[in-house]
Amino acid sequence: MSEYVHLCLSDLLEEDLSSQEYFNTLPDDVRQNLLLIDNITTFEELQEQARILKTKMNNNHWN
Repeated sequence: MSEYVHLCLSDLLEEDLSSQEYFNTLPDDVRQNLLLIDNITTFEELQEQARILKTKMNNNHWN
């Protein structure tokens, strides 16, 4: 896992193997939504945004 700040999510996924592996384990709908967020530049931001999206999606599923 890299602490280097990347330009965007696609750059992060291309350059950081840990981020790429983590991203590939996420559900398709979460991955699609993450790709719409421009300011994910670190592994930690990727994890946090994925957590937020999964929480929102789970909450909407039960409403």
